[in-house]
Amino acid sequence: MTWERVERRLAAVLAADVAGYSRLMGSDEEGTLARLKALRKTLVDPTIAAHRGRIVKTTGDGMLVEFASAVDAARSAIEVQRGMVAQNADVSQDIRIEFRIGIHVGDIIFDDNDIFGDGVNIAARLEGIAEPGGVCISDDAYRQIRGKVEIACDDLGPQNLKNIAEPMRAWMAKLGIQSTASVPIVAPALSLPDKPSIAVLPFQNMSGDPEQEYFADGLAEDIITELSRFREFAVIARNSTFFYKGKPLDVAQVARDLKVRYVLEGSVRKMGNRVRVTAQLIDAMTNDHIWAERYDREQVDVFDLQEEITRTVVASIAPQINLAEIARSRRETTNLHARQLAWRAEGMYLEAYSRGDGVRMQQVIAACEEAIAVEPSSLAAHATLVMAHYLCHLYRWGDRPEGALDKAWGVVERMSAINSQDERTLTLRGRIRFNRGEYDGGLADMRHACEVNPNFAFAPIALAFAEAKAGMANEAIAHAQLALRLSPRDYWIGTAHLALAMSYFTLRNYAETMRWCESGIQVSHRAPIRRALMIACSAWGGDMARAQAEIAVLSNFAPGFITSVFRGENPVFIRSEDTKHLLDGLQLAGLAE
Repeated sequence: MTWERVERRLAAVLAADVAGYSRLMGSDEEGTLARLKALRKTLVDPTIAAHRGRIVKTTGDGMLVEFASAVDAARSAIEVQRGMVAQNADVSQDIRIEFRIGIHVGDIIFDDNDIFGDGVNIAARLEGIAEPGGVCISDDAYRQIRGKVEIACDDLGPQNLKNIAEPMRAWMAKLGIQSTASVPIVAPALSLPDKPSIAVLPFQNMSGDPEQEYFADGLAEDIITELSRFREFAVIARNSTFFYKGKPLDVAQVARDLKVRYVLEGSVRKMGNRVRVTAQLIDAMTNDHIWAERYDREQVDVFDLQEEITRTVVASIAPQINLAEIARSRRETTNLHARQLAWRAEGMYLEAYSRGDGVRMQQVIAACEEAIAVEPSSLAAHATLVMAHYLCHLYRWGDRPEGALDKAWGVVERMSAINSQDERTLTLRGRIRFNRGEYDGGLADMRHACEVNPNFAFAPIALAFAEAKAGMANEAIAHAQLALRLSPRDYWIGTAHLALAMSYFTLRNYAETMRWCESGIQVSHRAPIRRALMIACSAWGGDMARAQAEIAVLSNFAPGFITSVFRGENPVFIRSEDTKHLLDGLQLAGLAE
């Protein structure tokens, strides 16, 4: 008997499909197909390419992908699933597209550009037992990624998979943060700080009135702001605590995640013209309710109510603090409508940023200007407007991106006139000054912001990024690590990861640069500087395939970025030697102005 020779090889196989595809198609065929096509073009296919995957074939609702490495397959799957969180942020549950992914490493048969065998079948069966939005990994694949991919996994034990003779041990990736604030915790395990620590969770809107959602969010945010003014407290930043918004809460787990002892939670209910606010303070270490209160007030009294709640919380956990300090804290506005407009603008901004949507960012600018027209002293609306103009400059969005930085500076000057010593004013003034070439003054402003409010996480994040650009690697690393401690789930924590990546690049440590770039990309897959650094590091390391894959991803969402870097319009670094090293790496990868 003669045997036909077949080509076999060891490969990592990724199988993916859309959960509930038949239901989605049954309700809206054209809409589902259009959304799926857009997701593949903007997220799925570029991510697979960036991790050197080969799409073997696609079906209506799924695909089969081959990777040379289990690490690449796992990183690709994790990045896709975390990217999908941002894509689905404002999509109704009944039309939401969610992928299930299975990964296995095994022997496959290669024939006519297709792949066959148990390696493929097992990946497909693992995909079938994955949760929507989840990644299920075989034990063979898990052994290869353990310690190399920054993800924890739950052991599912032996699984009986359809048409697979023996039970297969499987693992479910713990993707952790399922929101646009997703942040992989890569810093070492942290202990409780040596001073009273508190997390203020989002207040629940019990009214069914969407307008009260703004009030509930703003109430929690303002309590955080007031508490953060006191050096006696370690206060977790808003962007980390708001990760828990709308989710079932286990207070003890929240406290462990955020490394705090005290957790404040509450609710808001509107009844006609009156508002009822309930709040309770919990010692998470003992699960004791150490304070609880209910407040019924007319709607016009909500800001007095906020001050009363804040004063009571402070008095409960740190009686030595002088309550007069809260009374002296001035509010930026007493106009409820203006606050709601500012909160709405911020929500639109986060959506536009996470999607990389330049058109939406123009709408953000209009929303900010509307809020400022109603209340000219609103620092919150001004701050969002500064960042909107800054991102238009960075990503080259709009008709005149070259003038966007000047517009941002004009808004910063108005913020300075309102309150020159506010931590937001100082941080944004420093950031824009720095980007305008006033390096020493910009650094001084951001350092001052850190002193004014030690718990304002955005200040050390912005400072670390500026120091990394200036080649101050050691200082940048220290401030980035501080930001990770202050607000590990902060929406902007990816910028701290970027500061670390840039710092290690200036130290010529390419492995650490790539590690922190990849961590940051898990937070936001649209990250032009991170992609540029990965292109250069890949080229310097001789991995031209990876460099080309990263170029394809970057060209998809920020096609003008590399050109702007070469022209000096968006300098990544200040020191000539660092700039030259980056540009040389980009040219080595085949890029030029």
